Amino acid sequence: MSRPHSVIPVERIANQIYLIRGEKVMLDSDLAELYAVPTSALNQQVTRNLDRFPDDFAFRITAEEFDSLMSQTVISNDGRGGRRKLPMVFTEQGAAMLSSDLRSKRASGERRDHANLRQTAGDSRDTPRRRPEGQGT
Repeated sequence: MSRPHSVIPVERIANQIYLIRGEKVMLDSDLAELYAVPTSALNQQVTRNLDRFPDDFAFRITAEEFDSLMSQTVISNDGRGGRRKLPMVFTEQGAAMLSSDLRSKRASGERRDHANLRQTAGDSRDTPRRRPEGQGT
């Protein structure tokens, strides 16, 4: 029996993939929205399971990388005081690990979509549109 599954346009996900330090990554806030959990809950899950998120799965961006993303309006400064910490970013493997760790219904459903995300990331983002300044390949 088929379970209801929310449809997220591939283009929306593809537009949330950035090249940072030579890695295709997604921001913690974008993944939190995708998995329908608060960003704080997502980051808390990572903090509680650091051994499951090595540097090739997830890392915190630098202030310079953050400034570059801010200047591209990738990260908004709206809300109640903005971010208190620099964002975490996740590679494909980190995003897959998150979906297995998070208990939201949407995260469980998203596990099926990682193959499509991988294909989208490889096909449409081989030449990324955004790269923080000063970050070479």
